[in-house]
Amino acid sequence: MNPPQLQDFSCSWCSLPCPSELSLRKHIRRLHYKEHQRKYENLKTKTSDEEVQKDIFPCSVCGKSFSQQSNLHRHLRVHTGEKPHSCSECGKAFAHKCNLQRHERLHGGGPKYECLECGKSFAQPSYLQQHQVIHRGEKPYRCSECGKSFIRQSDLQQHRAVHTGEKPHRCLDCGKSFIRQSNLIRHRRVHTGEKPYYCSECGKTFAQQSYLQQHQRVHTGEKPYRCSECGKSFIRHSNLQDHLLVHTMVKPYRCSQCGKSFTRQNELQTHQRIHTGEKPYHCSDCGKSFRGKRHLRAHQVIHTAEKTYYCSLCRKSFHQHTGLQNHLCLHTGDTPYHCFTLWDEFYPTERS
Repeated sequence: MNPPQLQDFSCSWCSLPCPSELSLRKHIRRLHYKEHQRKYENLKTKTSDEEVQKDIFPCSVCGKSFSQQSNLHRHLRVHTGEKPHSCSECGKAFAHKCNLQRHERLHGGGPKYECLECGKSFAQPSYLQQHQVIHRGEKPYRCSECGKSFIRQSDLQQHRAVHTGEKPHRCLDCGKSFIRQSNLIRHRRVHTGEKPYYCSECGKTFAQQSYLQQHQRVHTGEKPYRCSECGKSFIRHSNLQDHLLVHTMVKPYRCSQCGKSFTRQNELQTHQRIHTGEKPYHCSDCGKSFRGKRHLRAHQVIHTAEKTYYCSLCRKSFHQHTGLQNHLCLHTGDTPYHCFTLWDEFYPTERS
């Protein structure tokens, strides 16, 4: 008796072998969508429109088609970021029930597959195999456009969107689209106000883990970004980039009203309030308003600190050295650096 023939599930477009018919269908829809659509277009010439369309349920967001309406409903969670299936043990949420079931095995004492390199455990042997590629340094999935290689096929598929311009993950609140679902999930926190990352030192919360990591440097004192010109260090890379303009003397931010240029964009924004009259920073003690946050901080010293700077001519005292310098203009008659502009903002009654 001859042994039974193994059924071949190979892709007719790229010859990739797949373990099952379901995997083959997913592969075709994921990587050969255009060819798949053309196949249906050709079928229209042979069969009636009703026969072709009765088993096709297209996604209104990205155009992807499904043979069952239930599959379309599950697919839509890719665009909405919805994760209706939550783990009762740890609260982690999943878009599909099968993913939740696999996750629950981590809590349920079922078989765990441990990596001998790092000791990390996995619920399924296929997950362990994918993980072990990290230790071997293998990147078997290579982009035919730019040559970049990836550990996982899913990473390569996401990367290809860089070349095609496809952004299948769309925010239903504002219409903005993203290449990766994880980016959409982070973006939706703008609309929901969710800040799931919590600082254990001060209790401040953040929308993204990277924001929390940057914030924690305030407590640790770490400043990993160092200027090669002067040695000054910064918490954020963006702060270092702003600082480097001090050495190059470049001032790329120009006021359209008066032509004055600035090193940083926030300096330009503060300056433009001179023209608009806007003063969004308010003192909680006296209600006085200011153009910039640093102006408010300088003012708040009036309510909290002693006056340690004295005028040698009239013995008037000031909270800040800059206040003393501006005051001296009254005795000398000089007006360097438009000192009365600042004076009127901080001490409006002094010159009366």
